[in-house]
Amino acid sequence: MLIELVKVAKDSGHLCLADVRTPLGRILVRWCGDRAAEPGEYRVEWTIDEDIVWGQNAKPAAGIGPGLRTDGHDVVLRGRLSLTEDGAAVLGLDGTNILLDLADPLPEDVADRWVEIFIDRERTMLYPYTL
Repeated sequence: MLIELVKVAKDSGHLCLADVRTPLGRILVRWCGDRAAEPGEYRVEWTIDEDIVWGQNAKPAAGIGPGLRTDGHDVVLRGRLSLTEDGAAVLGLDGTNILLDLADPLPEDVADRWVEIFIDRERTMLYPYTL
């Protein structure tokens, strides 16, 4: 996904947090790139470092369509959920796929539906890459 990096700053735990703008919203997440990165556009890969538990940090979306927002210390990602044949889950977020780790199998009726996942901003990571 193409994002606009507004700034990188350390938090109290010495992690780098990035203030980023995307076509879907503005959020604060963990930055896994150069701590001295300059503001500008970056292509990033998303990683979620938390198991998904249906009914706790994942639920049906109130709306339709992809989105990003902040809810307190959490990042809320709204996307279309897909289940693979081997039981893995993927969140489709505006052309970007994010592999999700599941604590338990998801209900079958959530496949191909819009869902929201709530992940602590320090467990929602962006890895910049170049093509």
